[in-house]
Amino acid sequence: MKKFAVILAGCGNLDGAEIHEAVLTLLAIDKLGASYSIFAPDVNQHHVIDHYKKKPTEETRNVLTESARIARGNIQPLLKYDAGEFDALVLPGGYGAAKNLCSYATDGPDMKVNDEVAYAVMKTRSLNKPIGALCIAPVILAKLIPNVTLTIGTDETTEKHVESLGAINIRSTHGDVVVDQKNNVFTTPCYMLDARISQIAEGAENLIREIMKKFQNSEV
Repeated sequence: MKKFAVILAGCGNLDGAEIHEAVLTLLAIDKLGASYSIFAPDVNQHHVIDHYKKKPTEETRNVLTESARIARGNIQPLLKYDAGEFDALVLPGGYGAAKNLCSYATDGPDMKVNDEVAYAVMKTRSLNKPIGALCIAPVILAKLIPNVTLTIGTDETTEKHVESLGAINIRSTHGDVVVDQKNNVFTTPCYMLDARISQIAEGAENLIREIMKKFQNSEV
């Protein structure tokens, strides 16, 4: 059974992990016959958004603690991630990926990536293991992996930003998965496009399916 590590960025699309993308990614991993472990950095969120009023609050919340809501408590600090113990790494999207895992939401292409996230991605890459990213999370890979080919959908501003970092954006639609064979990177747009939840499920499952195909091909 292949083992996936999934990095979450909190709980809620406006300030954490996008819950649909996170849960449907976990479902796809399980449905396709693999297992998963969930990780998150033990840091404070960039800020907290009231998802009903869609306004910032004065609260302080922790990314690991909030991610544990999605993980039903079965989660580990990202500092404990060991790339050697897993077959693939996946990063669901949500604004938290751009606020808590990196500073793209405030700094654009001048962003900094959280040290633990950067180490997890680069260590996984050094072992030539697949890395998947959904929605806005591919900007992290654009920052870390030179000349990576990916998709952030069709948003022109984000496209210009990732291309300024040396990445190649392939415009895509619902369910599409862009595979960079050289860098072993798999990306899909999800809520970078207007989408129904069924389309998010399709994108997440297709991404995991493509990674599983890579495993099968490497074992032939």
